[in-house]
Parts: sequence; structure tokens; C-alpha cells
Amino acid sequence: MHSIELLHNKYFTIEKGKVIQNMKNEQIILKSYPQGMPTDENFEFRTVSVPDLQDEQVLVRTIYLSVDPYMRGRMSTAKSYVPPYQLNEVLKGYIVGEVVESKSDRLLVGDKVTGELGWQRYNAIDAKYVRKVDSTFAPLSSYLSVLGLTGLTAYFGLLDIGQPKEGETVVVSGAAGAVGMVVGQIAKIKGARVVGIAGSSSKIKYLEEELGFDATVNYKEVDNVRRALKEACPSGIDVYFDNVGGPISDAAISLLNDYARIPVCGAISAYNITSLKDDFGPRVQPTLIKTRALMKGFIVSDYASKFKQAASDLGKWLAEGKIKYQETVVEGFENVPNAFLGLFKGQNIGKQLVKVSE
Repeated sequence: MHSIELLHNKYFTIEKGKVIQNMKNEQIILKSYPQGMPTDENFEFRTVSVPDLQDEQVLVRTIYLSVDPYMRGRMSTAKSYVPPYQLNEVLKGYIVGEVVESKSDRLLVGDKVTGELGWQRYNAIDAKYVRKVDSTFAPLSSYLSVLGLTGLTAYFGLLDIGQPKEGETVVVSGAAGAVGMVVGQIAKIKGARVVGIAGSSSKIKYLEEELGFDATVNYKEVDNVRRALKEACPSGIDVYFDNVGGPISDAAISLLNDYARIPVCGAISAYNITSLKDDFGPRVQPTLIKTRALMKGFIVSDYASKFKQAASDLGKWLAEGKIKYQETVVEGFENVPNAFLGLFKGQNIGKQLVKVSE
């Protein structure tokens, strides 16, 4: 990685809500599109001045920054559901931060907000593009995990497409990830039997002992994933929540019951492939026809009109102790790229966050 200028931890002072010292801002840009697995060389740190605020804008200091697997898809010019990141421009993701200057009646200095903002220490943004959050109800970081898009993704994918019924078997791949662990717990709330697939003993232990999953499969320690999954699902699979794609999903799909449902949330196994020759498997059509199963991809933004009700349900379940969550937090803005790269090595349990400031 290339750092143009080292910055001090404190850039300015505030007097009655007004910035009274010149500020510098550190940001991360996309230097080049990755070929295969991303590396440090694809990112660059830059130091720039913080722009003066325009009317209706606020200046947000980043506290927590989220890194997510879907961002890999935006580091490519391939057609997708969201525009690609542009080279030599600041990368974007979801952030929780504090308003340190305001020229809008919508928000006051000291308010905590969340939104899709740049990978930088400070963002000047129209106030309408961020949402105020309540740090007295739940920790700020939770608004990037269980109470953020992560929780909403689990909620809508499972309940709208998966529609688990009491007594059914729900299998979740990437079960110890940010979305997967919430999916499994909502399925338990709905009375389903839940089987989680994960890739380390610590993740398996967490799923079983902390979240109460009924059975688990450590795909890195079994000789045959399909056989292990069949043993864990003696009555077959009614809902398969797919976070990973690849051979694990091939195994799960082969065990579907009639009228099974498959919400397709992610395919991290294929995010870094450089050729379609490296990603092929059994054809799903015969299985879908024979079982009359439904397989549907989804994007959480499609459900934007229903976010309020979902957030209310998630908050209620969290307050009642029916949902727990885990976060893996790396400290330091300089470690944002490393935290992102770690997603593809399975280093995180739950949501991967970077704590940028207090």
C-alpha cells in the first residue's frame, strides 16, 4: 500500500460546534481493479483537505466502518446490480459516525448517524443521506450489523423467500458470518430446526453453544460435506439459505425436500475466480424440477419500503434476548484494507468492522 502522508490522531478542535482549525482528511481509493484475490496493491491512502460545508450538509467523523464481501463485486467492471467503484476515487461502504459540524436543521453536532459514505476519516454529506441512530438503545456498531443492512438481509431473505415453518429444517451456509448467524436465530424463533455450516472449530462452538443451533457441519474438517450434511439433516432440507455457493451449495441442493426454498444471498466462493472454468458444478434444473423447489436471488434494497417494520422486529428480538450477535473489530483506519482482505480468508466471526475513532 502507498501512504502519501502520515496523519496525527487529532486534526481539529471544536468550539460551540464550529471547526476552528484547518483539517486534513485521510481516505482510501481504489488504485486498480483486482485480478483474482485482491491485494494491498489495489488500494492507496491519500491525504486531502476537508471541503467547506454547503447548505444542508453535515461533516461526519467516522467511528466504525464496515467491510463486506459484496464490495469485491464492485471492484470490477462486470455488469452487476450496483455500479462499479471507479479507479482513483474513494471507496464507499456503510459507516457509523458522529456529526462534528452541521449546516442543516436535520442534524445537530454530536448526533450519531449511519449511511453509505466514503472510506475516509471525515465525510461531508447532505444530511438527507444519513440516518440518525440511538446509541442508548444499542451499541453504535450494531447499526452496521444486526440492526443494519446485515440484519435486514437476513430478515427478508429468510422470511420472504425462505418462509420457514415450525418443524422444518433450515440449513445456513456461512452460518457464523454476519448474515448467517442472524438467519439461524430468526429460523429458531419461527420454530425451525437449524443446521449451520461453518469453517472452524471456534465458529462451530459459537453456533452450538451461544446461538443454540441444533446441528453443525465444519466443512473444513469432514471428508465428505454431502455425507456430513445428510447426517445432520436426516429429514432432508426444507430451506437452504445460501451465502457461499460452490461445492457446499451443490451438496445442500442435492438434499432438498419437495417444495424447498433457497434464498440466494451470496456466492463468496466465486468472488475471486478469474475464469468460469474454475467455477462449475452439478446442474440444478433437474433437482428443482423434481422437488418443485424455489431458488431465488435477492437484493436487500428491494425491500426498502419495508425496512421500518423489519428494524422494529429485529430491535424487539434483540431487546428480548432472542437474537445475539458477534462482531470482529479491527482497530485503526490504516487496517481497513487488511480487514477487507480477511473476509476472503474466513478470519471473522460475525460482522467485520474497523474502529476508526472513539
